Amino acid sequence: MTWDRHPAPPLPPPPAPPPPLRVVVADDNPVVRAGLTALLSGRPGITVVAEAADGRAACEAAGLHRPDVVLLDVRMPGVDGLSALPYLVRIAPVMMLTYSGESAIVREALRRGAGGYLVHGEFTADQLITAVRDIRVGRPHFTPTAAEAVLTQLRTTPPPNNATAHTTPYPPPPNARPTPTKSATIPKVLSRLQPPMAQSTPRRPEPRLSAREAEIMDLIASGMTNQQIAAACFISEKTVKNHINRIFAKLHSTSRSEAAAKWLGNWGDPR
Repeated sequence: MTWDRHPAPPLPPPPAPPPPLRVVVADDNPVVRAGLTALLSGRPGITVVAEAADGRAACEAAGLHRPDVVLLDVRMPGVDGLSALPYLVRIAPVMMLTYSGESAIVREALRRGAGGYLVHGEFTADQLITAVRDIRVGRPHFTPTAAEAVLTQLRTTPPPNNATAHTTPYPPPPNARPTPTKSATIPKVLSRLQPPMAQSTPRRPEPRLSAREAEIMDLIASGMTNQQIAAACFISEKTVKNHINRIFAKLHSTSRSEAAAKWLGNWGDPR
């Protein structure tokens, strides 16, 4: 007796990896833009498709590239972030990424459709990456300053006129749980708005830089050249270079962009 032998069916091909998350970075500071681009592009599954120096350029880039997420500064020349926000949110989720932590600005950004609000100096690299990935699927993130603005808004907003329309006029049963007050429910609401990031690091936990090194690092982050820094600090360019070499060593950085990224956003461990 002979048996027909049939070859085993081929295994199905492995599933194709998901397309990379496409990001537009909008910030008028070229050093910040470069640092953000380097940080995001260095993570698997994320690519920066465009950079923009103002709100108008951000709108043009978003319209052209149709990104998955836009990272948007608030204060930019020409068209600022808040002005561009209503247009951008029609294209992609927008995460505000800025130095502006004023309560009024945070509330206005959220009113205009921002999906999250991060203030420089209050998040780590991993928290930023998590926030970018989460905002794509509708999970908001707030750093402590922005979270406080949201909390203040919740505390000060009066309840609607019909807030008590559904309350019972009868006394509760003896074993009933007490109805939570507004102040008791606010932390629960806030916990849904922003998870662990609100308990993240302080605004800027200073790395071990001297006062002069911190001053020079701020000037580097503002985009100044060594010559401009030397003039601003009344020191020689050689002294500026010596300070920068020590700063790079302390921040474990090899470029101005990387050092500025770590300094401005506490991205990584500077110790």
